[in-house]
Amino acid sequence: MALIVIAEDEFLIAEVLKIMLEDAGHQVEAAAHGVAALALVEQKRPDLVLTDFMMPLMTGLELAQNIRANPTLANIPIILMSGAQASIGRAHPEAFNAVLEKPYNEARLLSTIEQVLKPQTT
Repeated sequence: MALIVIAEDEFLIAEVLKIMLEDAGHQVEAAAHGVAALALVEQKRPDLVLTDFMMPLMTGLELAQNIRANPTLANIPIILMSGAQASIGRAHPEAFNAVLEKPYNEARLLSTIEQVLKPQTT
């Protein structure tokens, strides 16, 4: 299926996401902050990036803006997963393909991933 990079500083959330996505058939790489996630994106060229908003070193918005500013990465879909900052993500539709509020359920997350990836696979 898809190669997905997760940018999430909460270890347990990242681990749960990784297991959930691998169980759904995806390959997953995880990073504990935006700087590490950007390096992974540049190296691996994933099919999708899932990012939290509040992270050390680089926020999810800054990560998305860096990806969008790089012509070789700009078309990679990005989903923001956030609690209080979801409204900030919605205010930047140029940065995010979708915004999910925490807490989210597994079915909604997987459905959103399928919807975001669909245009690339057709």
